[in-house]
Parts: sequence; C-alpha cells; structure tokens
Amino acid sequence: MNKQQLQAGLILCISILLFSCGNISEPSNTKESESLDTAKVPEVDRIVALSSLTADLVQQLSPEKLVGITGSSLLNDDSRFSQLPKVSSGRTPPNLEKIVALEPDLVLGSIGFHDKIAQRLEEIGISTQLVEVKSWSKLTQMTEVLANQLNADPQPLLKRYQSCLDKAPDKSDATVLALVSRQPILSPNKTSWSGDFLRQFNVNNLAANLQGKSPIGGYVSLSAENIIKQNPDVLIIVDPRDEGLLEQLKKDAFWGQLNASKNQGIHILDYYGFINPGSVEKIEEACTRLSQILM
Repeated sequence: MNKQQLQAGLILCISILLFSCGNISEPSNTKESESLDTAKVPEVDRIVALSSLTADLVQQLSPEKLVGITGSSLLNDDSRFSQLPKVSSGRTPPNLEKIVALEPDLVLGSIGFHDKIAQRLEEIGISTQLVEVKSWSKLTQMTEVLANQLNADPQPLLKRYQSCLDKAPDKSDATVLALVSRQPILSPNKTSWSGDFLRQFNVNNLAANLQGKSPIGGYVSLSAENIIKQNPDVLIIVDPRDEGLLEQLKKDAFWGQLNASKNQGIHILDYYGFINPGSVEKIEEACTRLSQILM
C-alpha cells in the first residue's frame, strides 16, 4: 500500500468515526450511555442534540423541547429543523458558547466524539448524556428513556421500529459481506449497528464473528484472500464519502472470482440508516432496501 492509499484509508476511517452515532470509543470523565439505564430520570424542557439521530427522536417525541441541533446534512435538508439554532457546522466541534446561550436542561451527544464538550458542560453545571447506538435494543432503550425525560409517548416510534423489523425474511440462505472502504477493506462485525442490523434480518454475515485490528470499533479489516475464501453470495457496498467505492473494487483482481460478482449479487446501501442510524426515516429506508435484497 503506498502513502496516498494509506492516507485515503485513514481519511475514510475518520469520516466513519466522525459521522457515526458515537459507537467508536469509550468516553473519558463523562456520563456514559449506561446513564440511560436509570429508571428514574429527571424531566427536561430544553434539549440540545448533537447528533442527527437524537435530534430526530426528540423532535418526534416532543418537538417544542428541542432548542438546538448539530449542523448535520440530514437535518439541514429537513424542514422540521429549519428554524432551530445550529451549534456546530460540518465536522467542527460544537460551539460551547452557543450551547450555553440556549440554556438547555440537557445536552445529548455521542460517545467518542462529544466527550470533551460534555466534560466542559458538566463543569459549568449543564447536564449531558453521551449515547451509543450499536444495536436495535439500544435504539429502543434510548427512545424509551428520552420519552420518559420528555414526558412523551414512545409507542409510535416503537411501532415504527417493529414494522421495520417485520420486513425481515424468516430465513436467508445467502451469505453476505458488507464493505465500507477499500484501503483498508473494512466490513462490519456483530458489534456494530450495521452488524446487528444484518443479524436482525436473519442474514448470514460472514464477518459477524471476525475479530482483528481495525481503526474503528465494530469493523474488521479484510484481505482480498479473506474475501475470496469467504466467497459471499451477496456483497453490500456502502460508500460513506461517495468516492466511487464500487468502481474501485471492480478493478481489483479478486472481484471477478466472487459468486456475488458472477450472479448479480452486488447491492448498494446508503451510509445513513445502515452504517450510521442517522434518523428514523433513514433506518426505515435501510429496512426496505435490505428486504428487497434478500427477497
């Protein structure tokens, strides 16, 4: 691998890290997602959400209590959030002064990305919760706790989650690999959101139980030899940076040897919904797409 390829791989990894919903590393000196397990949580009236998913959940549960959001592309294009102040833009860290000015009762952030700002906020007396969504059970749990804090009914959202999972086939005999980058080749195992997504859809994810060195938790690095040996029936391609990952992979020598390549088993999934939950709508779109692939 040359220097340019290594740099491209590192940029890709950083991109996934920054835009995923806090599922990369453990927090330091901040309230962890385990705080969501608390049955008795104080009710809140003003929330600033530092991820697109938490912003979407709060907006759907109790929209009047959402007072500030992150500058996410998903939220920027959604009219529900057009009048809300943004406390960050793109990949820049949230602005402490903007958050404080909104006088929130609670700031919701992501483990591994918002640790430092959460620590600063706690020091000046503003409550924070850092969450991670690596599984459907965590999504359900977070929704229920937020509903409790907002004095709202979680059932409409929980029903949408169940309707989404109801699209899963009872059984799929196809073997599947999901690829999210080329240098290095990364694939989600069972400890990631996408890995759990595949499990919920009864998919035989060939990377589910693999372990290895990877710059991103929940993902494993695969060699061309690994992929040829696994020889999946279905390849799911996700391109977080929209840099033509599929076309690049097609140029690799191993590509034409795979069952998936020979039998039209190559499919594209959106980054939001499948890799990064992003929003409830994006999750639902991923459910629909997966059900179509596995039909």
